[in-house]
Amino acid sequence: MDGIEPYWIWFAVGLVLAGLEMVVPGVYLIWLAVAALVTGAIVFVSAPSLLMQMVCFIFLALIAVFSAKRFLRDTPIVSSDPLLNNRLGRLIGQTARVTDAIESGSGRVRVGDGEWLARGPDLAVGERVRIVGSDGSYLVVEPVALIADEGTAPPIA
Repeated sequence: MDGIEPYWIWFAVGLVLAGLEMVVPGVYLIWLAVAALVTGAIVFVSAPSLLMQMVCFIFLALIAVFSAKRFLRDTPIVSSDPLLNNRLGRLIGQTARVTDAIESGSGRVRVGDGEWLARGPDLAVGERVRIVGSDGSYLVVEPVALIADEGTAPPIA
């Protein structure tokens, strides 16, 4: 090539791929960027033919991708808040009040400032329930037993 050395092209491709990694969701392009940058370093040191450069990039990309896949499988990234985007999951364990009687297994409950569809045993309006799970868009509830020594149910969340 006249003018531009091939290693500069590999470095530019690596930097473009690393930049695209910040824009495109997923963790895939960064490994191709690493392969391109390492290929650029190899081309800088030894100046192989174009065919050898492509073979080197392909092998380095495969090694980087599969190594990263194995590493991330063995040491997964653990969220500090696994229920962040699971609104129904966040409600499990809270108490609520029945606002529309639960009849034939279906009704409505108030949790905080919102009302939710609920499934559970037949209960009258005003009774307190504990949320024990979710089924699609329904909350699964069970009646809250009175606390024996105080004679009152836990406060509503």
